[in-house]
Amino acid sequence: MVDHAPSAAGTAPEDALAAALSGDPGAPGTPGDPGAPAVPAPGDAAAAARPRRSAATRAAILTAARDRFAADGYERATIRAIARDAGIDPSMVMRYYGNKAGLFAAASEIEVHAPDLTHVPRDQAAARLVRHFLERWECDETLTAMMRVGVTNEAGAERMRGVFAEQIEPVLATVCPVPEEAPTRAALVASQILGMALCRYVLHVPPAVGLTHDEVVAWLAPTIQRYLTAERP
Repeated sequence: MVDHAPSAAGTAPEDALAAALSGDPGAPGTPGDPGAPAVPAPGDAAAAARPRRSAATRAAILTAARDRFAADGYERATIRAIARDAGIDPSMVMRYYGNKAGLFAAASEIEVHAPDLTHVPRDQAAARLVRHFLERWECDETLTAMMRVGVTNEAGAERMRGVFAEQIEPVLATVCPVPEEAPTRAALVASQILGMALCRYVLHVPPAVGLTHDEVVAWLAPTIQRYLTAERP
């Protein structure tokens, strides 16, 4: 690499060129002005932009993957089709996720952030749970996408079952009168919450879509409260 010697004016050739283009070699904010902010080197700017491009590429891949897995199922979905939907080369998908199994694992990663019910009044636990899931479904498209995948192929269904077993059952166990019944009660709770989510966010059944949050809570909470805390029928 060739080092540029300072010019007679005390600036590098690039600084002199920038000053000439500005029409004022000493103007504030131009290279060569002692008070001008430091200008990052081209390599630094490229390095700073790289993570942003990487994040955008990953997001595009995951969005395309969820849609493709939902439409075609795990077995029929291909890396090539997903890459085409994302507008990138298939090699980029492989670079980030290795293979289709790795991509599916990433695309189906779900965190429901289930609320801690231990400090919620016992008779308000169901209302808190329903409201939480309404808010989660409406701020995270991953949940809706994975529900579509879950109803079209076994791999997606298995992932959804795992989410409830790992993230929901432990929360419900804290309020169930018999903790050993948590798996059964969680399945009953899921029948209501997932059923409403399917009608409201996937099938877009008009009456379900038209309900306000308060109305959904008012309809679902009493049933879910019974599933959570009532004695066995």
